[in-house]
Amino acid sequence: MELPLVVGVDGSEPSLRAVDWAADEAALRGLPLRLVYASLWERYEGTSLAEDLGEPSDQVMAEDIVETAARRARTRRPDVKVTTDVLPEEPEYALVRESRTAAAMVLGSRGRSSLTEALLGSVSVTVAGHAHCPVIVLRGSHDNQAVPGRHGRIVVGIGEEPTDTGAMRFAVEEARRRGVPLEAVRAWRCPAHETTDHPLLAGEPARLHEAKAAEVLEAALRDIPADVEVHRRTVEGHARNVLLDSSADADLLVVGARRREGHYGLQLGRVAHAVLHHSACPVAVVPERP
Repeated sequence: MELPLVVGVDGSEPSLRAVDWAADEAALRGLPLRLVYASLWERYEGTSLAEDLGEPSDQVMAEDIVETAARRARTRRPDVKVTTDVLPEEPEYALVRESRTAAAMVLGSRGRSSLTEALLGSVSVTVAGHAHCPVIVLRGSHDNQAVPGRHGRIVVGIGEEPTDTGAMRFAVEEARRRGVPLEAVRAWRCPAHETTDHPLLAGEPARLHEAKAAEVLEAALRDIPADVEVHRRTVEGHARNVLLDSSADADLLVVGARRREGHYGLQLGRVAHAVLHHSACPVAVVPERP
């Protein structure tokens, strides 16, 4: 049984754009699409309370939300099998549970509440940090196209332990499906205490750190299939800034998130947090197993 591509929907425009993107991705992968609406409000207040209180029209029924999303997906990709579900519980818990039986999960960058209009939605952050499958958050001024994409480039960030990572495998498959190059980026920095003003030694610490970054990059790319075009880049600077710059002309930015012992699910580091909040393109956060 093929695992579906799951989309968290809530009736907001960002979530409907996520449906568009996910429908394209499901067609590309040949997978079914599962649209999930989760809301604790629906459980405790019920549908009749909205009518009794004369709530505004944007507080539509959960069934209307998923059905609207389903029609949008079927119109965009008639060949993709679409199913829906309404879960009367907190979306964070429901979507993390859904991630156990999903090939990947796609989320919008913001939700319906006014609290999240200025910031990345808390649901997206929580799910990206705790999911058991890759989570793709629709960021940036993308054009909702999964095939072939506007820029024709997938970017993957290479961390300290790059060998055989889930993020690399995910990025390779995404590049292969789209038939576009994969750009592997490794950021490096030269600590201030290693610099020297001696003219014969000037630049030597920096060259050593750059060479080390190149070695890490090569180790990460050692088993890349020959049919995937790969571009290598080592860049001096903070990893978060380097990756954000790279996102400006990418169709997808892929980063890994490693589990920490004694913690529930995944704990996102500063780099993942930064790209989720500020990337100019969709971001895939891929869980790394210990």
